[in-house]
Amino acid sequence: MTPPFFLLGVLLYRLYHVCFEHRGEAALQGLAFFFGILFITEVALVLTAGADYRSVTASYIGASLTLGGITLPWRMLVPFLVSIGMIGLLHQFLTRSFTGRAILAVSQDELALRLMGVSPTRIKAIAFGIATASAAVAGSLLIIIQPVEPSIGRDFIGRAFAVVVLGGMGSFYGMLLASMILGITESIVSDMWNPSWAPAIAFGFLLPTLAFRSSGLLGRKL
Repeated sequence: MTPPFFLLGVLLYRLYHVCFEHRGEAALQGLAFFFGILFITEVALVLTAGADYRSVTASYIGASLTLGGITLPWRMLVPFLVSIGMIGLLHQFLTRSFTGRAILAVSQDELALRLMGVSPTRIKAIAFGIATASAAVAGSLLIIIQPVEPSIGRDFIGRAFAVVVLGGMGSFYGMLLASMILGITESIVSDMWNPSWAPAIAFGFLLPTLAFRSSGLLGRKL
């Protein structure tokens, strides 16, 4: 499903650019636009697939791998390995290819990118397509880990935002470190206290980070 979702991301950005960014209204209006798409998607999924939780079956989901007395369930190990591989490929693409470096550059100095003869709109469309395709892969991995329902995406918006801010904007290593910190902390809180407190952990890390180190753990200060 990655290629279709890449094309979907490119089309969504083009629509966003024509309706908002091209007219200089890319801030609050653009945010409302994408939240509107989120809720429309949820309603469409509820009407077509229902509001019940759905899961998938596979031969490896119930099996486990035992290494030195440590049991690793395949339903957690497979998404972890695929995610690490995808992060590695994205890192190589962004740092080694011209298009990847242009994606990094467009967020720092759009005017300089124009002077290099590159269209920022085209680069942003590619970046949005990659982001949408990556989200599709993440969703396919998530349904291996746990059952999903149409509104489950809201639970991960706060976590994703906290990981990016805590790790540092544009830092892959910071993102990995922040995701490990949040994931392990949420697991400890869920096991030792109440699982309902786990989603609040992300914002518990986010607020001090914004207050005392806005660049994140491994981000560069602007």
